[in-house]
Amino acid sequence: MVRDPQRARMVAAVTTTREFMRAAAGPIGALGSSFYFAPSTVAVGKEHGLDGFRFYFLGRGGVLGDVESQVVASAFGYFQPALVEKMWTSAKEKMAPREAARLYLRCGHELAREKLSAIDGLDELGAAAATINDAIEPAGLALYAGIDAEPVPGDAPARALHLITVLREARGSAHLLAVRAAGLSARAAHQLKRPEDVKTFGWEDLELTDDDRAKHERAEEITDDILEPAFAAVDEFGRTALLAGLRRIGAALS
Repeated sequence: MVRDPQRARMVAAVTTTREFMRAAAGPIGALGSSFYFAPSTVAVGKEHGLDGFRFYFLGRGGVLGDVESQVVASAFGYFQPALVEKMWTSAKEKMAPREAARLYLRCGHELAREKLSAIDGLDELGAAAATINDAIEPAGLALYAGIDAEPVPGDAPARALHLITVLREARGSAHLLAVRAAGLSARAAHQLKRPEDVKTFGWEDLELTDDDRAKHERAEEITDDILEPAFAAVDEFGRTALLAGLRRIGAALS
């Protein structure tokens, strides 16, 4: 049931599950990573002898457990494997991966409590995000499965951002599968998506082709194919609650 004019406009603009997914994908991607390199997160990492980049690798990848760097490179997908090995191996010398993962997630929880406590609609957003998450089939989505196994906070601000981060990993993991299914290399997919970050991820520029671009478009469709059943589990009220909540959180964190 639509309860206010703003939600009514959102419903009018989003009429299919695919449209809902596409409307949510960008905000989920941005907000789910909003704490990764926040000053407060970087400060916590430094307290444990980890710079921002190493805390990112160990914190995000630590949900996989104490694994070899090849496993992390496979799950992350887009980083040059030698860079992953350097960051992961040196970071593990400072802190156990699972411990780092939980500390990293707590940084997100604390940021949410600081920035989002006054926002309306977090309970409704959390309920919608949980409905989607509960409907996701985790097979083949290793990084998503790892973060999904971590405890969800009970308070609304931390729960909301935590679940957004989990959904971010769901789409990221599904997209990596889709990229390979479309016949595109992860390296090429990364350059198409984030051309300004090629060197940061350890690569040199590739010469991309129209075929690469067509495969990337196909990968986006396959990603939606994978996740559409889960997003279809949310009713109209849940859709508008999620989109409205994402907009409010984005404004609060900007």
